[in-house]
Amino acid sequence: MTKNIVFVKMTAAGNDFVMIDNRSGIIPRRDSDVSALARRLCDRKFGVGADGMILIELSRRADFKMRYLNSDGSEVSMCGNGARSVARFARYTGVIKKSKGTFETPAGIIRFELKKSSVKIELPSPRGIKLDFPITIGNKKGAAAGSRLRAHFADTGVPHAVIFVGNIGKTPVVRLGRAIRNHIAFALAGTNADFVKVTGPSSISVRTYERGVENETLACGTGVAASAIISGVLGKVRPPVKCLTRGGKILTVDYKISRVGSGASIRASSEFAVTNVSLEGPAEVVFIGKLRL
Repeated sequence: MTKNIVFVKMTAAGNDFVMIDNRSGIIPRRDSDVSALARRLCDRKFGVGADGMILIELSRRADFKMRYLNSDGSEVSMCGNGARSVARFARYTGVIKKSKGTFETPAGIIRFELKKSSVKIELPSPRGIKLDFPITIGNKKGAAAGSRLRAHFADTGVPHAVIFVGNIGKTPVVRLGRAIRNHIAFALAGTNADFVKVTGPSSISVRTYERGVENETLACGTGVAASAIISGVLGKVRPPVKCLTRGGKILTVDYKISRVGSGASIRASSEFAVTNVSLEGPAEVVFIGKLRL
C-alpha cells in the first residue's frame, strides 16, 4: 500500500535535514527499514538531499523524542544542529505550542528555547575529554604519509577529535578527516574530526569531517561545541565562544569550566569539569514536500 508522508527540509547553519513527524508510527521502527529510508531521502542525486534524517516520536519522559540517522543510514545518539532544528520543527508543525521545553535523545534529555531568529539548546556535559596526544596518519605513500598531529578529544553526545591548524582555509579536511575518523586511536566506533583556528579571545573558525556523512559538512553543532570547549580548557578562548562554520554562519557555544587542580595550566581531565553547555544558532525551514512510500 502506498503511503503519502509529509516531510520538512530544514537547514541549521548549512547542516541540512529531512524532518518527519512519526508520532503516529507511519514509518516502521524496524532498523533496516528506517536506515534504508534515511539513505534514500538523504541522497542528493536521487532523493531530497540532506546530511541526515530526523524523526519525531512519542516520549514518556519529555515533550517528544528525537531519532537521528546520518545520510549513510547509521543511527547516532546526538546531533547538535539537528537538535536545534527538531525544536523549531516541533513548533512549526504544532507538536508543541510553547517556546521552551524538552525532548528525549539517546544522549539524554535536551532542553531547548526558541527565539525569534535562533534556537538555543542545552547539551550534556562532555565526556571522555583527553588533551594533547599524538596521532600519526598515512601509513602508505602519499601526501599525508607519516603526518604527525597533536589531537584532543571530547564526546559532546558523539565523539570528536579536535586538531588546531594554522591555515584553516588550506587544510585538507576531507583527506585528513577521513584518516582521523578511522584511526586506531578512536576504534571501534571512530570519530568526527574538527579542524580549528583561534581567531580572537572568544572566537574560532571550525571545519568538520562528519562520521556517517563521510565528508566535510557546512556545520556541525556537536563539533563546534567540542572545539569551543577544548579551546577554552586549553586557555585559548573565553566563553561564550563565537564559532564560524564552513557555511559562513555563526554558532555560539557557552559553558562553565570549574578548576579542580591548582596548577598554572590545565593538563589533564581530572583537573577541571565542564558544565552548563549550550549551543545557539539559526534553524530554518527550507521547504515542505510529500513522500510516496
